[in-house]
Amino acid sequence: MPITEFLTKNANLYPDDVCLVEINPELDEEHGVTWKEYELVETKPNSGYRREITWLDFECQSNRFANLLTVKGVKKGDKVAILLMNSLEWLPVYFGALKAGAVVVPLNYRYTADEIKYCLELAEVSKLVFGPEFIGRVEAIYGTIPEVNEYIYVGQDCPTFATDYEVLAQRCSKKPPLVKITDDDIAAIYFSSGTTGFPKAILHDHRGLVNACVVEQKHHGQQKDDVFLLIPPLYHTGAKMHWFGSLISGGKAVLLKGVKPEWIIEAVSKEKATIVWLLVPWAQDIMDAIDRGEIKLENYELSQWRLMHIGAQPVPPSLIKRWKSFFPNHEYDTNYGLSESLGPGCVHLGVENIHKVGAIGVPGYGWEVRIVDTENNEVKPGEVGELAVRGAGIMKCYFNDPEATANTLKDGWLMTGDMARKDEDGFIYLVDRKKDVIITGGENLYPVQIEDFLRSNKKIKDVAVIGLPDPRLGEIAAAIIEVKQDAQLTEKEVNEFCVPLPRYKRPRKIIFAEVPRNPTGKIEKPVLRKIYAGERLVEQQTTK
Repeated sequence: MPITEFLTKNANLYPDDVCLVEINPELDEEHGVTWKEYELVETKPNSGYRREITWLDFECQSNRFANLLTVKGVKKGDKVAILLMNSLEWLPVYFGALKAGAVVVPLNYRYTADEIKYCLELAEVSKLVFGPEFIGRVEAIYGTIPEVNEYIYVGQDCPTFATDYEVLAQRCSKKPPLVKITDDDIAAIYFSSGTTGFPKAILHDHRGLVNACVVEQKHHGQQKDDVFLLIPPLYHTGAKMHWFGSLISGGKAVLLKGVKPEWIIEAVSKEKATIVWLLVPWAQDIMDAIDRGEIKLENYELSQWRLMHIGAQPVPPSLIKRWKSFFPNHEYDTNYGLSESLGPGCVHLGVENIHKVGAIGVPGYGWEVRIVDTENNEVKPGEVGELAVRGAGIMKCYFNDPEATANTLKDGWLMTGDMARKDEDGFIYLVDRKKDVIITGGENLYPVQIEDFLRSNKKIKDVAVIGLPDPRLGEIAAAIIEVKQDAQLTEKEVNEFCVPLPRYKRPRKIIFAEVPRNPTGKIEKPVLRKIYAGERLVEQQTTK
């Protein structure tokens, strides 16, 4: 069953129920309106401060866009790219492309014009749907890609080189298009996050999308009355696949445009959110704001909030212990996944296993997991090897890249590139990215272990450890440390704090700077290497 049938089912069962809400606190502030008082604004409900659509609206909008694409000559298997910020239009455009039989290609909103062009050419896109934030970047590449024959604009004041989505879609039928879709049909091309180089185009079929729906709902038990607060970008598999649990259950989702701690807590309270997926920095920011007195929990209605889960990176146990001190009644979960496995869920901790915080978990629903050595032999418990996963959500291939596909898909297993170990109870712990391992004086250093240790320092907001070249040791570990607001930290203090670590694991260079992360929360280590790898490094003496 194609994933589009879940949408049609919900439109038939719950036509008048609100399914998507968009909240833009920043827009409120620009107009001099306090978001806490948005109910008092004398405007229509869809004024821009808060917009919403029902399941029937969602179905009709996606059908209109599907018919628009068909009228524009899109055939089954053609590629349609989406370059939009999170909005009420994003998912109807996505499902409309799927209903037309097209292969939908979500694009990272941080891409430069050159990166957009690269991805459009690699994926062989014929139609690009874009929003007002990207006019300059799209105009810069307009006419340079022969395969892209139409630029469809979503927003006000359509540029002259594009066609207006709203005007054209309203002229099209809201009835389902007459396109037959099967589970085996190709559905989407997602791009890797690019943390290890230029993004690869990852090809998935409809069966994989449906599997993501089932896995997410099995893991978190979404019911019709659950409300999911969705903050990460929809172009990424993580956010969308967690929302798939709401799709399968017919529940409501709230798209929050912004990550300020008070906005998140306000959205949970006002919209009665029950499930919130956070990234590590956002969770830290919320707790820091509570500590500073900027958020007073007693001022909000939070009793319905049942689940907080985190993904996209290893989660320090100290963070969850601190979170539970503020929110003792919350269930907690973490999921591990990749764009190549259609987002989170191939490894899953489970709310019943909070005593194993620090682990990424056990094989997710319907998934198999192995940890193997360089000869592809399974390693013993406690030993470090490469994590490999197998299940219905594995990519078909890297589009137009057979060599990379052969290196990643081996005998039906997806080689993740992540180093991991398994404990005696079968729980898997992520050690580090294979490419991030630092070899210093013949010893293997795993940056995640050092990062987790440093994050336990109450003055440190974020940290990234990278390997930098050294003439004697080959590489040394450098810690880029972002200090918390209003805190002060010296290099000497960091070195003294690291004394409990084995000497070879202590960072040899300390750099105080912001830690860059991509929109899905992953540390952008190639950016840090580019900034600092060219420096001439002097080995620092650590304090005993």
